[in-house]
Amino acid sequence: MTTNRAEIEENIEFETSCGNVFADIGFDNAEEILLKSELVRQINHTIKEKELNVTQAGNLLNIDGDMLSNLSRGRLTELTIENLFRYLNILGRDLEVVLKPTSTSSSQGKLKVTVV
Repeated sequence: MTTNRAEIEENIEFETSCGNVFADIGFDNAEEILLKSELVRQINHTIKEKELNVTQAGNLLNIDGDMLSNLSRGRLTELTIENLFRYLNILGRDLEVVLKPTSTSSSQGKLKVTVV
């Protein structure tokens, strides 16, 4: 029996994301994890862009090998947002935090990360 592509696609179920994969899979602190993961992604991108080796990156950020390993592997529990902001500043990145009223009728605001 031969199954064609249309028949296969017909049986695939899709779920629309809320825009935050961590919320989609049920994390309680999904917005914090999303923010941290984007900050860590930008830190790792900047380290690579500046062609820093492990020793140079550790010395520049004043962190030990374990913390640098956490950064490079995306292990977020040991990392604070405050330190991630500081690391990005040290690496030459400007950060801007904008607070504004919510644009929906929801009583809880949303977190949005924009990289320019």
